[in-house]
Amino acid sequence: MTTSIIKKLVTSTPTNSTLPLRLIAGIIFSAHGAQKLFAWFGGYGLEGTGQWMDSIGLSPGYFMALGAGSAEFFGGFLLLLGLFTRASGAVLAFTMIIAIFSVHFTNGLFMSNNGYEFALALLGMSLALTIQGGGKYALDNIIAKNL
Repeated sequence: MTTSIIKKLVTSTPTNSTLPLRLIAGIIFSAHGAQKLFAWFGGYGLEGTGQWMDSIGLSPGYFMALGAGSAEFFGGFLLLLGLFTRASGAVLAFTMIIAIFSVHFTNGLFMSNNGYEFALALLGMSLALTIQGGGKYALDNIIAKNL
């Protein structure tokens, strides 16, 4: 039973169309997660991001920053590899729903007003990968083949 569930999670349509989607989403998510976790790329790290999350009511902020940063960094890395693509996409989609409604929604759609435009695009990418899987060039195919 467990094998059949894992096989469903790693099986995807053998198409090339998900490759650019996985690579672009993977780079963006990994970079955003690195900002939160490691203060790379101009980010504030866990302490700074945690303080900000506390200030907007996402408490405990440190652990919320750890959760969001880990989902983005490791989920993005898994997307780049095409490994556990459906599960990673689902976790990242959930993360974007939280970001949209806890941070951006009241600012409207457009990024120029800190709106939810960018998070919505990432949500769409994550959902597409959750539905489609990793595609032809994903490491998921090696797991599926061996099950």
